Amino acid sequence: MIDDAPARLCTVCATALYENEFGHQACRPCTDRVSANLAALAGPEGLYARLADSLHPGSGSSGPAVSGSREAPLPLRLEPLSLAARGGVVTILQTWLIDWHDLLGYRHPRWDGDLQQQCDQVVGRLRLLLPWAAEQHGAFSEFSLEVSQLRRQCEAATGGERGPRRFGVTCQCGATLKITIESPGKHCDACGAQYDRRALFDLQLAERRAA
Repeated sequence: MIDDAPARLCTVCATALYENEFGHQACRPCTDRVSANLAALAGPEGLYARLADSLHPGSGSSGPAVSGSREAPLPLRLEPLSLAARGGVVTILQTWLIDWHDLLGYRHPRWDGDLQQQCDQVVGRLRLLLPWAAEQHGAFSEFSLEVSQLRRQCEAATGGERGPRRFGVTCQCGATLKITIESPGKHCDACGAQYDRRALFDLQLAERRAA
């Protein structure tokens, strides 16, 4: 029997949707979170702009250069360079925007200016189309996860936060599984159970043990 009922769970956080969101891919809080993550990347003070200040050894989160090495240090740090160069943050976001334009029947987006300007342009366009994507794009959860990861990677490369907060949930066997809000799924080493993202977030939070 085919279930024609509209989807009633957010594909990002797996929580129940409000009645006026039935059939959507994401709830309002998750949509707002994606918008905030995109906004954090753009602008003259944004994370993408800050990557340029973190390219040299000793800048950003890498700490001071280690002395005593027989080899000369690399002239640039690879982590922020890979994020700032073509193929990094801007290219990933542009690939998503091309996909959205194709699905909507829009012509191919144009890229003007340098990479910083292109970053600002693609972020602005993605945020403009975000309500549509949260409602209709079948891969919105993957987009949400990728944008969140880009923000975390940029924060780590520029000396910001190192990663999302980890917390525990209780497997059906009683073992505690350590996950983050970005976890796409989890395998339990104790019993072998495999959880997808939705099933993972249906598990109860693990109780904190007294120190």
